[in-house]
Amino acid sequence: MPLTLPNAVRHYLAVIFGTAFIFLLTLVANEWIFRHSEYVRGVNWVYLPAGMRLLCTLVFGGVGAIGILMASLISCFFYYFPNDPVHALFAGIISALAPYLAYLFAIRKLGIRPSLDNLTAKRLLLLVLLYSIVGPAMQQSWSMLTDNAENAGERFVVMMIGDLGGTLIVVYTLKLSLWLITRMHGAAHGTSR
Repeated sequence: MPLTLPNAVRHYLAVIFGTAFIFLLTLVANEWIFRHSEYVRGVNWVYLPAGMRLLCTLVFGGVGAIGILMASLISCFFYYFPNDPVHALFAGIISALAPYLAYLFAIRKLGIRPSLDNLTAKRLLLLVLLYSIVGPAMQQSWSMLTDNAENAGERFVVMMIGDLGGTLIVVYTLKLSLWLITRMHGAAHGTSR
């Protein structure tokens, strides 16, 4: 008798692996498009994957965060820090934890519903700013705890700018895409204004 998974488990696995895949795809795109924006290894002036981390976590919650964790660990162990497993482990965990903490803040303190139907532009911008500070602060705190304090302030600023820019690019590209799709759908059905 073949083993079949319940629909909920299949859904969660699809979200986890889909989120991991799209995050890694965004990482490759960032390396291709913004290859000259790297300040030091793992710190970019523009970092699109930061936006994908926040977006996937906001949309999929904890399940999305698991996918981001999986992809972050893969990228940290095999790309960013292949010769430093401890740094790779903690950098990967922090990379997934920061957007999840922003998600929890949005739900618990800003009153945003998991459906995101009350996520206003103002709340989203506040969340993006908060996330762009928390992630780099956690990463650089970890670096300083592991005796890598040299230029930590500069790395924090560059990482914050990169995460902010990358997140704004991802979020507003998605917003523009959804608007265009809605307009095209409305025009096709004769309901555009």
